[in-house]
Amino acid sequence: MTGRSGRQRESRPASLLARLSLARNSLAGQVFSVTAVIVLLLITAAALALVFQARYDSERGARDRSLAAAEAFAHAPGLPAALKSQNPTAELQPLAEGARRASGVDFVAVMTTDGIRYTDSRPELIGRRATGDLARAAAGQSFTEVFRGDPSDAVRAVVPVRDAQGAVVGLVATGIEVENVGHAVEGQLPLLLGAAAGALLLGTGGAALVSRRLRRQTRGLGAAEMARMNEHHEAVLHAVREGVLIVGADHRLLLANDEARRLLNLPPDAEQRHVGDLGLDPGTTELLLSGRVASDEVHLAGDRLLAVNVRPTEPFAGRPSGSVTTLRDTTELAALSGRAEVARERLQMLYDAGVRIGTTLDVVRTAEELSEVAVPRFADFVTVELLEPVLRGDEPSPAAGMHTEMRRAAMSGTRSDQPLQPVGDIIRFVVPTAPMRAALDAGHAVLAADLHAAMGWRAQDEAGTRQALEYGFHSLISVPLQARGVVLGMANFWRAADTPEAFDEEDLSFAEELGARAAVSVDNARRFTREHATAVTLQRSLLPRVLPDLSAVDAAFRYLPAKAGVGGDWFDVIPLPGARVALVVGDVVGHGVHAAATMGRLRTAVHNFSTLDMPPDELLGHLDELIDRIDQLENGGPDEGDARGEGLGEGVENPAGITGATCLYAVYDPVSGHCTMASAGHPGPALVHPDGRVEFPELPTGLPLGVGGMPFETAGLVLPEGSRLVLFTDGLLEDRDRDFDTGLALLSRTLARPGRSPDQACADVLSALLFPAPSDDIALLIADTRRLEPGRIAEWEVPDDPAAVSRVRREATGRLEAWGLEAASFTAELILSELVTNAIRYGTAPVRVRLLHDRNLICEVSDGSSTSPHLRYAATTDEGGRGLFLVAQYAERWGTRYTQRGKVIWAELSPSGGGEAPLPLALDLDALEDLAW
Repeated sequence: MTGRSGRQRESRPASLLARLSLARNSLAGQVFSVTAVIVLLLITAAALALVFQARYDSERGARDRSLAAAEAFAHAPGLPAALKSQNPTAELQPLAEGARRASGVDFVAVMTTDGIRYTDSRPELIGRRATGDLARAAAGQSFTEVFRGDPSDAVRAVVPVRDAQGAVVGLVATGIEVENVGHAVEGQLPLLLGAAAGALLLGTGGAALVSRRLRRQTRGLGAAEMARMNEHHEAVLHAVREGVLIVGADHRLLLANDEARRLLNLPPDAEQRHVGDLGLDPGTTELLLSGRVASDEVHLAGDRLLAVNVRPTEPFAGRPSGSVTTLRDTTELAALSGRAEVARERLQMLYDAGVRIGTTLDVVRTAEELSEVAVPRFADFVTVELLEPVLRGDEPSPAAGMHTEMRRAAMSGTRSDQPLQPVGDIIRFVVPTAPMRAALDAGHAVLAADLHAAMGWRAQDEAGTRQALEYGFHSLISVPLQARGVVLGMANFWRAADTPEAFDEEDLSFAEELGARAAVSVDNARRFTREHATAVTLQRSLLPRVLPDLSAVDAAFRYLPAKAGVGGDWFDVIPLPGARVALVVGDVVGHGVHAAATMGRLRTAVHNFSTLDMPPDELLGHLDELIDRIDQLENGGPDEGDARGEGLGEGVENPAGITGATCLYAVYDPVSGHCTMASAGHPGPALVHPDGRVEFPELPTGLPLGVGGMPFETAGLVLPEGSRLVLFTDGLLEDRDRDFDTGLALLSRTLARPGRSPDQACADVLSALLFPAPSDDIALLIADTRRLEPGRIAEWEVPDDPAAVSRVRREATGRLEAWGLEAASFTAELILSELVTNAIRYGTAPVRVRLLHDRNLICEVSDGSSTSPHLRYAATTDEGGRGLFLVAQYAERWGTRYTQRGKVIWAELSPSGGGEAPLPLALDLDALEDLAW
């Protein structure tokens, strides 16, 4: 059903419930609820207190009545005589009942001193002993108590009965049962409850009246809403960075927040004063009095520019409207914007410093990068001084006084005509009060905002500082460059006439941060310089310093370590028997001290293997096996790696093995002009013909050393007389900006120019191909090959007949006389006799003899046998075994090398014929032919 208005009837109860819910949640409802609860609690407590008090009073009255009745009966005349009669019960029972009814107690009992009843309100109890403690009364003391026990709980009094002599002859006990005492209290409860109910109604009604009044004042808002309104009020008026003024219709100031008081410099009692009496700027006063609407009007308030907005307030309760004014300080906003821009520029500068400083790991370049970053965005001029040990890569001494003398490493400025000392000069900081010395002593940046007042700085160099002041220098920040607590140098930031603003405290902190970042880069560069110098020193000590002077080749070399770190490139020129020479060039993978040390080990191994005079492919095979063995010994096998790593201790890495190397080994024979080469992953050489034509012979390129698994191959070619061999590492040809083929073409064009010595050719090649900052080592070896003149070579075919030894000896003596080597002829005859006799006896055909007249005299005897003789000491009783011993004694060097079809035993003799032992005067050379090896 619907009412006349068309609304559902159920809407009214719902509305009533909603109002009740809102009233309960409002502040007035909460106050009413709390007040009602408090009134209820108070009235309940009061009622309980009255009940307990009534009960206490009832019990107290029962005690008093019982005691009075007992004392009255106990002192009644004739009571002691009745107690002593033959039948006390018959005499006293009627008296006791009368006294009970008269006094209003529940019982009156007369007892003996030990508690046997003579009388009682209950006849069945007469003659029985009373329970409870009666000793006090028997002792003559009256007392009252609340008795709990048979026959009933009661408030009783016990009084002794005395005879004429004062002796206790009996006891009188009177009392009121506890149940009757409670009935007395219950009779008062209706009155108490009625009074409590009346008080509750009065208290609740008063709370309702207060709540109704409060609801009108608070408009039915809850506590949370009012707290939120207060928070909003505080936030709007005092927390915001805008001034707020509320002016009433009578032009009196009603409210001003803290920001408005600060901006307008209002007096403490400004509120309720007329706007015209506040002492504001006339324009601002006129705007506030006019009541007109204004938006961002700029008004002056002291030294501030304020943006003022004015809006009228809404009328309330018939009162006329006032106005609300907001004030914003545009002066501070501009200053904040400026500071934010400066901070952004400083952050950008720090980012640029992190990117630009320390890019090369070069100490001097790092100092230059620091000076370039700060000019002109932060300073007009920047000078950087470093300690001498830092420039060398050494650790500077932390001792005091060691940093008073530095060398200027970098300087940048907006102009080049400045009066500061140039780069390279020694700068001394001797005056303790000068900003530089003070910063070094204090360990942090020091600001000299006005150099005219910096007397310590002026006293350090009067003439120089006077020129600097005349030039326009006016402000300075000195920052010590420190890393790990050690002073590395000093950075000075100067401002001159180009920047009239002096440095301030914010600039000081920025300069210190910039110096700290730069110091880390300088220290890293110093460490790299030290390690680089150590590696370079190690590598140069392991590389050949002087090439041997040989007839077979005229060689020159160049070695350049990489800027980023020393690598493992190496080269070598090794003399071999038979006037031959071995040309070697190699490259170890990696950089640093480990690569240099590995290079030294490989170079030593090549030297050792070359003494065995084996072919290039076999030598590389042995070298490859050596690298595998070294890796296994240093890093352990597959099952040993973990155990070896544990034995080193925590935090210690396993020793690094040889991760790989390349090598090119070439053997040149000046007698035949034949060159045999083998490569282990290394680029082949360049061959420059006598006419200037350059070619790169094809040779099989094997796997790098240390990879293993595949044999190496050799390539042989006959070099034209006057040819030039060029051996190099890949660092000469390729880099980030140039590939290998492009570098190879450039090398070919550079080598094609004839008429230059090997040393000149090395210089021209580096000039044409060298990178500004090579990322890899460069090893270059250029060798001009020579042929041994045919007139310096003598060869004989020896028949398989011992008698041929004498003939060979005579022909050799004749050839030595023709060469002018008569002094060496006797020693040569002795050695040839031994070698040829042994070849005929123990070797196989063909047997050949060859004499080479090089810087020394070389005697070679070859045969088809692969059996090698061994030097031994013959016993006294042995008939033979001394021939090879004599050869070793009288030759400067001797040895054996194997060919594809046999062996060659060779011996080198000094052209002067000198030997280690003198020859006997009467030595029969023919008799030596019978000596065995």
